[in-house]
Amino acid sequence: MDTKLTLKLDQEVIEKAKQYAAEKKVSLSRIIENYLNSLTSEKTTNDIQISPFVKSLSSGINIPADYDYKKDRADYLDQKHK
Repeated sequence: MDTKLTLKLDQEVIEKAKQYAAEKKVSLSRIIENYLNSLTSEKTTNDIQISPFVKSLSSGINIPADYDYKKDRADYLDQKHK
């Protein structure tokens, strides 16, 4: 059952939202309903399963936080083009 809801929002936000809704050819009410539904959904990001293929892409190598990949790449290219 649909129920009316009144909101107080900044006029500029309302105008941008209306324009967005028109571009997407969907009602502003539907956009807000979907957004609120996503916020209150019982699913959490912890429910996301990582596929075995994606897990297989991990090399298991720990990269130091201060690793300078640009310097490493430059050194590699210097050696390659000698």
